[in-house]
Amino acid sequence: MRIGIDLGGTKIEALAIDSAGLEVARYRMDTPREDYEGTVRAIAGLVKRIEEETGQKGSVGAGVPGSVSSVTGLIKNSNSTWLNGRPLHRDLARSLDREVRVANDANCLAVSEATDGAAAGKHVVFGVILGTGCGGGIAVDGKVHAGPNGVAGEWGHNPLPWARLEEYPGADCYCGKRGCMETWVSGTGLARDYREATGDARTAREIVAAFEGGDRDAGAAVERYVDRLARGLAHVVNVLDPDAIVLGGGVSRVTYLYGELPRRLAAYVFGREAQTPILQAVHGDASGVRGAAWLWPESPG
Repeated sequence: MRIGIDLGGTKIEALAIDSAGLEVARYRMDTPREDYEGTVRAIAGLVKRIEEETGQKGSVGAGVPGSVSSVTGLIKNSNSTWLNGRPLHRDLARSLDREVRVANDANCLAVSEATDGAAAGKHVVFGVILGTGCGGGIAVDGKVHAGPNGVAGEWGHNPLPWARLEEYPGADCYCGKRGCMETWVSGTGLARDYREATGDARTAREIVAAFEGGDRDAGAAVERYVDRLARGLAHVVNVLDPDAIVLGGGVSRVTYLYGELPRRLAAYVFGREAQTPILQAVHGDASGVRGAAWLWPESPG
């Protein structure tokens, strides 16, 4: 049995799968925000609950916002800032009395979809999370590629490419810079752009619903969003040229993206050829937690 943990800013989900990837058990709870020790206890409690229910002991992998620094062994770059500077994998290992593998949540999405999802069998997969933030991760032959700095795939903290006059310098980002992709193509970024253009505050979900209903202002916001997303993904293609790009997160449910993005992507990629498939995550919101479980390629027995 493999157990995956998806540690989000608002909820923690735990999932157990068998050797064939079939779900055995699942639980979720609210994240104890701003409480590191409480977060560790919550994760350990979910694992123990699954093991008590199933009567089995499993390997444990956790997908987290941010990554583990190869220099300090501590979490860095997390927008759940109470995790930064903490030895999360060591504290979880101590609480659960076993090794725990920790990876970036977008890397987990990429692993999940490369293993038995939309990009199953693809050599290089770039996974994108379009949610409250904007994450990116890379799987190579179904395994995480994090890089020596633990930031491979972190396109959300590159600047918006080919920024137009009205887009410069962009909004402040929690990372300390301005104009990051995350501030434009996250759900939060879509809502901010709409508010600045119209003076009306709506959530990303409300904007998409209005767009699908024919609202002109919402349509303009979505068109700006898709164009910015295409520009950002063109840089990914120019650098990595993955065999597939898989979109996850709340905004990935917008069906318009999958017809419009490939056309716009070709306009920005060097050489104006972009055959890269842009796919919706098969496992939806569960893809990150499944990828965390798959961080262990073999069950410990």
